[in-house]
Amino acid sequence: MPFNLLVLSCLLYVAFLFTVAFLVERRASRGRLGWLRSPLVYTLSLSIYCTAWTFYGAVGYAARSGLEFLTIYFGPTLVFVGWWWLLRKLVRIGRQHHVTSLADLISSRYGKSNTLGVIVTLIAVVAATPYIALQLQSVVLSFGVFAKAAPDGSRPMAPDQIAVWVAVGLAFFTILFGTRNLDAREQHHGVVTAIAVEAVVKLVALLAVGSFVVWGIAGGVADVIARIDAADLAAWQVQPGRWTGLIFLSSAAVITLPRMFQVMVVENEDEGHLARASWAFPLYLLAMSLFIVPIAVVGLERMPEGANPDMFLLTLPLAEGQAGLAMLAFLGGFSSATSMVIVESIALATMISNHVVIPLWLRLRPGAAAEDDLRSVVLNARRLAIATVLALGYGYYHVSGGSAALAAIGLIAFLGVAQVLPALIGGIFWRGATRTGAMLGLTTGLVIWAYTSFLPSFGPGAALSQAIFSEGLFGQSWLRPHALFGTEAMDPIIHALFWSMALNMLAFCLGSLLTFPGPVERLQGAAFVNVFEGAVGPQRWARGRAEPEALLGMAQRILGEETALSLFQSAARSQGKEGFLPDPTPAFLDRLEARLSGSVGAATAHAMISQLVGRATVTVEDLMAVASESAQILEYSAQLEAREAELTRTAGALREANEKLTQLSLQKDAFLSQISHELRTPMTSIRAFSEILTEGGLPPDAVTRYGRIIHDEAKRLTRLLDDLLDLSVLENGSVQLSLSLASLQGMIETALTAARQTRPDREFTVVRDLPSEAIYLKTDADRLTQVFINLISNARKYCDATRPELRIVVRQRAGRVTVDFIDNGRGIPKDSQALIFEKFARLTDANRAGGAGLGLAICREIMTNLGGSVAYLPGQGGAAFRVTLPLRLERSQAA
Repeated sequence: MPFNLLVLSCLLYVAFLFTVAFLVERRASRGRLGWLRSPLVYTLSLSIYCTAWTFYGAVGYAARSGLEFLTIYFGPTLVFVGWWWLLRKLVRIGRQHHVTSLADLISSRYGKSNTLGVIVTLIAVVAATPYIALQLQSVVLSFGVFAKAAPDGSRPMAPDQIAVWVAVGLAFFTILFGTRNLDAREQHHGVVTAIAVEAVVKLVALLAVGSFVVWGIAGGVADVIARIDAADLAAWQVQPGRWTGLIFLSSAAVITLPRMFQVMVVENEDEGHLARASWAFPLYLLAMSLFIVPIAVVGLERMPEGANPDMFLLTLPLAEGQAGLAMLAFLGGFSSATSMVIVESIALATMISNHVVIPLWLRLRPGAAAEDDLRSVVLNARRLAIATVLALGYGYYHVSGGSAALAAIGLIAFLGVAQVLPALIGGIFWRGATRTGAMLGLTTGLVIWAYTSFLPSFGPGAALSQAIFSEGLFGQSWLRPHALFGTEAMDPIIHALFWSMALNMLAFCLGSLLTFPGPVERLQGAAFVNVFEGAVGPQRWARGRAEPEALLGMAQRILGEETALSLFQSAARSQGKEGFLPDPTPAFLDRLEARLSGSVGAATAHAMISQLVGRATVTVEDLMAVASESAQILEYSAQLEAREAELTRTAGALREANEKLTQLSLQKDAFLSQISHELRTPMTSIRAFSEILTEGGLPPDAVTRYGRIIHDEAKRLTRLLDDLLDLSVLENGSVQLSLSLASLQGMIETALTAARQTRPDREFTVVRDLPSEAIYLKTDADRLTQVFINLISNARKYCDATRPELRIVVRQRAGRVTVDFIDNGRGIPKDSQALIFEKFARLTDANRAGGAGLGLAICREIMTNLGGSVAYLPGQGGAAFRVTLPLRLERSQAA
């Protein structure tokens, strides 16, 4: 098959996946998830376990070792059949604690220790390196099967070049769809759906080739069985020790592989999906393994001696002249390789950014939490991490030469990630497990695995010298990589598995038994172990010196402006402080930390808030609470704390209400004084000039001038009385609304034109996004325009910037429209924000205000009657007001 045609097929297939991911991402962004949350998509996404190893390598494994390849399927099957014991708990913990990765879970469990997160990340990256190299190797081998050499013996592209281009392409796709934004739970609907599609492709491809082998090459099932007997399958003896070790290894891997944790825990939308996956995923594995032995046996018979059995899925159809079937098998293998690399890279990039880059950034820049745009830092860190991970995979492939069997490379990777298992299982089932124990266990396991399995995989003389292989480290024969402590008769993989896991668990248990967990560890341990009981909550923050404005600024830089503002407004309402920023109570800090954890990880979120709180987060009460093992005492203590916090908030609310009433009383006195002045002034003018006119004898031009003064003062008096009457009507709810379809853009234009009369001599810049204003509302256009005029006039009147500017931002979401008016001045002082919508409120003195202070009070009443609201937005730099109203107002909705 021409090389260019092969490349074109790959590009078209990737473009197809690109389209699927793009359409799903767009659908998810509109909130139309629907079938995207189905158990079928979830189960198919779990097929990420079946990589190029299980697609190509399983056949080669069977050809070399007989039925031993089944161990790779038995482990996951046992884990999913027993999902109620372990997987259900992992998913529940992941959802309750906003876990974003395997490293995040370990870090959060052991006192939110970022050091542990770094160790788990290091293990995951090192273990994933040979696995990614395996995928690159499988693609290179499959290209080599198809690509024909030129007459002079040259090939269109060298294997290394193919590997480079595949790595670059996968990095591009992964960066494009895995790092577009920061999701609260790190979910990637587009990528997951594309993986589900690839699951179907590789299953169909494997079944198609298997069916062709059984009924196309062989004479059916009976003939295949006869061929298996002739191949002396019985001689492929089952080695109980090796089988047990490999089943344990695959069971551990399906839990601890970063890509499996990503799709199984992080991407899980519904805990109930596990019930479906508990039987559907084993059935998928059964279907993937159904034709492995027939393909291996027929391949050994039909293909020439020395042919690579890993490639029988391609070489058998090609040898029989079935180019189309071979192309389908090629795309199946390509899907197996690419899906693994994409999800693994996303998972590793999340771990690297959350536990390495961002903590280092915060350490080097102490003020970064409140000043820097951490969203861009996180996203750029993840993009760089994806490129780095794929570069490491290519480097391993290049150094190792890509000569090892696929199954051998896969087992090395499985063994690496399995080192996380003791800390993981111990953490969710044993409250006595400590951070020190987990750290010792992980470090010990990593070192033993690297020495006995990973480094030797490069071959003698590469990472380890030939002398170490033959004589041992430091010349000690009992320290030989494949014969630790004199265990020479063991299989290399089982040898590495036994010693790494045994010493790992020993260090973990001893470290935990000999050390006492800190207070945060105790609380987190209780929360994880008792996740189904819900008896113990997360860590409680102490009251610190954190300013709400600083917390809001940090949250906006991570969650985005709208999400953060919505979170803070909701918290303020629950504290009875609507219109203000919430108090940094322990409950609110817990809630904020949980939301931030979804984007930057638990340990990083904890460190960022700690920077702003500026004090220890564990109180004496916390230490006393964790010292007791009694759940009743913990619960009682928590209730007392809750009651105390409630009393504190109530007392604070009463103080604020009293202060507000005092200020309102002063404002009322000032208002009455102002109203008296406003009424007396025009009435005095009218009386004085009317008396002059009644005396007669004035020239005509004087009569005209005095008449105009009387007319203007009467209009002024009428306008003031109209405002008072208008406010009274609005407050009583007896206003008659004139509902019609009206252009929002037209209303804003009218308001801008009318507001130009306010300080017309002043240069004032207005920034708008006209396409976003192209909305038609069913509302009372005159009343809504009145609100806009008042808000724009206030901005022209009070904005104290050297170059005053007003931004008008329109957004439409879920049947409602928001219009923000944000100027670049100093804003409204915090102590005045609660009064600006009151009838007696004045921002400045009477001379500067030029009115009776009724404008914003009228605006509030108008918006209430229109089924919406007007609110002040704190933390926007200048004065900012948000008008919210329904897209279509029905009379039944009007106040």
